[in-house]
This record gives sequence, structure tokens and C-alpha cells, in this order.
Amino acid sequence: MLDDIRTLLERRQVAIYFLFIAAGVAVALALPQATVLESFINPALALMLFLTFLQIPLSDLPKSFLNKRFLLCLILVNFVLMPMVAALLARFLPPEPLLRLAVLLVLLAPCIDYVVTFTHLGEGDAKTLLAATPLLLILQMLLLPVYLGLLLGSDVRQLIRPEPFINAFIWLIAIPLIVAGIVQAAAARAEPMARLNALLSVLPVPSTAVVLFLVLASVMPRVGDASTAALAALPIYIAYAVVAPLCGWFVAQALRVNQPAALAVAFSAATRNSLVVMPFAFVIPGGVPVIPAVIVTQTVVELLSELVYVRVLKRLPVRSNS
Repeated sequence: MLDDIRTLLERRQVAIYFLFIAAGVAVALALPQATVLESFINPALALMLFLTFLQIPLSDLPKSFLNKRFLLCLILVNFVLMPMVAALLARFLPPEPLLRLAVLLVLLAPCIDYVVTFTHLGEGDAKTLLAATPLLLILQMLLLPVYLGLLLGSDVRQLIRPEPFINAFIWLIAIPLIVAGIVQAAAARAEPMARLNALLSVLPVPSTAVVLFLVLASVMPRVGDASTAALAALPIYIAYAVVAPLCGWFVAQALRVNQPAALAVAFSAATRNSLVVMPFAFVIPGGVPVIPAVIVTQTVVELLSELVYVRVLKRLPVRSNS
């Protein structure tokens, strides 16, 4: 029963997200004082990230190293090629530090949650990609500050004060990740925890939808301050959505991985970790509403793009010797 509900929610997640986005916009327009909802964003993010991490097979990290060619392909695409693409696209942005930071914050971080669902819907190797998600999460958390420092230089040092950034990382990413690992370990040993784990597995899509609602409802009343930035980022996100899966596909061609694995790489290259990096948007001085608005703009572009990817990417031919 729970599996059926989870599958239904995952298959309908794009429609659910847009419904909650529309509800958030409607609440913001009807109740401009909805900015008070901003106080609920961090707790909702912490819950969403806990539920997201709970779906990642943390104990399966060693398994991600079994398919070395796929893993090499995934790492080259997400941590070498796509940062180069993001850096190139960012050059076309206006020289506004907050805007450039928001765009790079999203485009440098590969998705570790619903990319697996979309990969499955697009007939890619979702199981192998799922096994690699713990490694993707670890690498992006280690490399994201490095890439931001390289690409933004002194700008990023002025925008990001270490204390609130570290605090957000600890409370909204590290602690939910640790708790998720504890729950997973307990679920493997105790039946009641296994039942709780199964119940919680139904909630990632609803929790993500609630975060989108809260962000839109709280940010929209001040969207006039962010609309210029969001519109400036829009063509960059569209260009990325077109180029990224093709980059993944070409690397897969070069390394001659099989068709399902190549599709997984293409989906991973195109799908970014927008909501996982959202906590940082609220601790950057002066970041609200610009950074959340720019991040949500990417989410909207990406969700629409996924509807195309699941139908189009599987038609791409892939050479293989495996």
C-alpha cells in the first residue's frame, strides 16, 4: 500500500510541485503579510532534507565503486565538465554578485533525490545512480565552496560569512543526514523502525511541495526586488537545460557505457540540487529575496525540462562495448 502511494506521488510529483508553487503565489498575492511564513522555511527544509537523505542508501556507498566506468563518467560530468559549463554560462550574467552566486550555487550541485525517479521514468539505470548518490552528495559538499571561491573570488568571501554558513550546514544538512543514517541503521535491525522508515518514505514529495509553497508565499511579496535577477537567470537556466544532458551523453559516448547508464549520466548532468542548497540562500547577508527567487526559477525550468527528458533522451543512440 505504502509502495503504491509512494510510486503514485513520484510519478505525479511535477504536477504536485506546480500545484503548490501556484498555491504559494496565490497566498502571497492575497496575503502580502505572508512573509511571516519565512520563519517556517528552515524547519520545513530540515524535515525535507532528512526525508530526502533517508531515501539515499547511505550504507550502500561501497557499492557505488563497483561500476567504475559509470562512476568515472558521473564524476567527470558533474565535477569537471558541468562546472566548466556553469562558469561559461555565468559569464553572460550581469555583474551582480548575488545573482552570480545564486546561479552558480544551483548549477554546481548535482541532484541526489528526484533525479533517480526521473531517470527511472526515462528508462535509465536508476538503481546504479541511486547507489552513487551518497558519493555525489559528499563530493558536492566538499567541492562547492572550492568552486564558488574559484569562480567568484573576493565576491564570494564578501557575501558568505563563515559562521552562519557553517551553522546552516550543520543544522540543515549534516544533522538531518546523520539522523537519516541512524534511522536507516535502526530500520535494518528492528521491525518497528523498518515500518517507520517505510512510512517516512512516502513523505519526500509532499515535504518538497511544502517547501516550495513556503518559499513562494514568503518571497513573492518582495519579488519586485528579485524579478530582474530571476529574469536575467532564466535564459542561463534554459541554455543549461538544453546543453547539460547532451554533455552527459557525449561523455557517456566517449567512455562507452551502456544505454541505461548513459541515460543516468545525462539525467544527472541536467538535474541540479536546487532545494538542498536552499538553506544557504537564507543565511547570506542580503540574499533574500534574490537568491531564493533565482533558485526557484531554476527549479521551475528544471521540472518542465524533466517532462521533455523522460520522452526524448532515451531516443539518443549510445555506442557501447560493455
